[in-house]
Amino acid sequence: MRLLITESGKKFILKEEDKNMHTNFGMISGEDIKKAKLGSRVSSNKGVKFRLVESSFIDEYQKLKRIAQIIPLKDIGLIITEAGLTKESIVIEAGAGSGALGIFLSQICKKVYSYEIREDFFKLVEGNISKFGIKNMMLKNRDAKEGFDEKNVDLVLLDLPSPWEFLDVAHKSLKFGGFLVSYSPTIPQVMDFVNNLGEGFVHVKTSEMIEREWEIKERKVRPMSQAIGHSGFLSFARKIS
Repeated sequence: MRLLITESGKKFILKEEDKNMHTNFGMISGEDIKKAKLGSRVSSNKGVKFRLVESSFIDEYQKLKRIAQIIPLKDIGLIITEAGLTKESIVIEAGAGSGALGIFLSQICKKVYSYEIREDFFKLVEGNISKFGIKNMMLKNRDAKEGFDEKNVDLVLLDLPSPWEFLDVAHKSLKFGGFLVSYSPTIPQVMDFVNNLGEGFVHVKTSEMIEREWEIKERKVRPMSQAIGHSGFLSFARKIS
């Protein structure tokens, strides 16, 4: 799939390259798009210039169809690095939502198992997995409280309102030294999760990520007016017995 990108970084994925593309920067002729080579310029009827480039996973990922709020990239990055996920990692997530986390982790990990109790969410995620052509992510329309089928996994991630209720099922599926991660929007949820970990787990850390982008225009350099603030708290624990 190809992508049109302006000099300011605004991007538009081309789904049908022989059709006119209508944007807030004007209309780009489908004929011009079809003739253009990668790296070349095309112009809209308003005179705005675009470069034609190859799209990547992240471009299509950011257009992911969603119902539920997704875990943002800044938090996904922390999960990957703190849990040390690799191409050999096997992951379980409980609470698939729109499937964003599982789909991202499928690009890195060996296998992702995703549990989602709500049928409407399940169907949406099923469609998103199919759209990306993902083969190493298995989706299950089931209540995680019934337990996970998989054992000896590297990571269990709980994106649920009451993660402390899933400690036993997570413990049974994790390998010794495996990571349990809870993603929660409020501190009372964090408190209940950490305080209920018990002897089978050790609490490693609880963190939140605040992302502040900077505006850079020649000598005008300053933080952007709106930072990406609080999204959720990430609590990391490890299975020790």
